[in-house]
Amino acid sequence: MMLRGAAHGAKDTFTLLLTRSPSCNPGLKFSSAWPDVANRSFRIHSNYTTDTKSRQENKKTLENLYSLSVDITKIRRLKEWVLLQDVAYVKEIAGILQEMGADETTVANIIERCPEVILHTPAEINSQRALWQLVCQNEKQLIKLIEQFPESFFTTENQQNQKANILLFQELGLKNNIITRFLTSAPNIFYNPVEKNKNVIETLQRNYLHLGGSEANMKIWILKLLSQNPFILLNTSTAIQENLEFLQKNYFTDQEVLQLLSKLKGFIFQLNSTTMQKSMLFSKNIFKCSDQELKQLVLKCPALLYYSVPVLEERLEGLLKEGISIAQIKETPMVLELTTQIVQYRIKKLTALGYDIKSGNLESLNGTKKDFEVTYGKIQSKKERPIFNPVAPLHIED
Repeated sequence: MMLRGAAHGAKDTFTLLLTRSPSCNPGLKFSSAWPDVANRSFRIHSNYTTDTKSRQENKKTLENLYSLSVDITKIRRLKEWVLLQDVAYVKEIAGILQEMGADETTVANIIERCPEVILHTPAEINSQRALWQLVCQNEKQLIKLIEQFPESFFTTENQQNQKANILLFQELGLKNNIITRFLTSAPNIFYNPVEKNKNVIETLQRNYLHLGGSEANMKIWILKLLSQNPFILLNTSTAIQENLEFLQKNYFTDQEVLQLLSKLKGFIFQLNSTTMQKSMLFSKNIFKCSDQELKQLVLKCPALLYYSVPVLEERLEGLLKEGISIAQIKETPMVLELTTQIVQYRIKKLTALGYDIKSGNLESLNGTKKDFEVTYGKIQSKKERPIFNPVAPLHIED
C-alpha cells in the first residue's frame, strides 16, 4: 500500500521503473542509487578532458556525423568535448547499429542522445552486443532497447562482471525480460563483482528462513524481491543484517518483519537505523502512543518507518491546515503516504461533491490515482442518484 500510495510524489522510478508502473516511492532517489549511470559521462569525459577553448573540433568526425544526418548543434550544446577528440569511430559504430537493424534516423537519434558512443571501439561495442544478446529475444528488440536506453548499453566497462551477473540471475531463475529490465533501469548492479551479489542474495535467503519463511517458498520470495527492487544488491550484507536487527530490537516479531519486507519490497535495506529511529520517535510523540501502539501503526503504514522526519512533518502540517485532526490521521495513517499537493487536490474534488472530510474518515483520500478515481466515482454516483420511495403513490394523469 505504501509504495502504491506514495508513488505520486516520485520520480517515475524504477517507474519502478522497475515495475514500469506509475507507482514508486518518493522517498527513494533512484538517481542517487545509480552512481555508475549518473557519472558515466564524467568517467568517459575524464579520460578525454581537453581545453575546449584552445582545441578545434575534429573535421573528420564532423564530416562523418553530417553524413549520418546527426544534429551537430545538439552535441555541441550538451557534450562538445566529444567533437574535440583525435580519434572517433563514427562510421564503425553506425555500421554496427545498422547491422542490428537500425535505420538512419535511429542511428542519428542514438548518437545525439549519447555522443560518447563514437569514442568506443568497435570491439567494445560488439562485446556489449554479445552480452545483451544473452537476454534479448532478437536484434530487433536489442536495437529498440539501445534507442531507448543508450547510456545503459554503451557503458562498456566491467564486461566480465556484467556477463557473470547475467549468468547468475539466469541460474537464480529470473526471466530474461526481467534481467533486460535490470540492464536498462539498474545497470550498475551488473558492475558489482558476482561474488558480492551472491553474498547479498545468500544473506537475504538465510534471513528469510531465520524469520520463519519456508524453504519451499524461498525461491519465489527472493525472485519477487529482486524483481521489485534490484537496487537491494547495492547494499552490503552487513547493512541488511543491521536493519533486520533494528526491527527486532524494536519488538517486531519475525512474522511482522517478514510482513514489512513484503510491504516495503526490500526498500527497508536502503534505510539506516538512525533515520528509522528518529522517524519512529517522531510518530510516537505526535500520536502520543505506546510502543505497542506505534508498532501497529507502522505495520499499518510503513511510511512512518520509511519517511524522514522532515517529510512526515511537512505532510502532517499539510493535513492539519486542511482541518484534519491528529486523531483522524492516527485512525488512517496511510494518508501520510500522499504528498501535500495530492491531498489538497483530492480534498478539493471531494468538497465540491459536498463530502465533509473533516467529519468523516480519511479512507476516501487513500490509494493510488486509480483507487481515488474509483472512490470519487462512487461518491459522485451516490450524490447524483435520485431518491426513489417504492411505497410512495404514483401520480398518473388520466
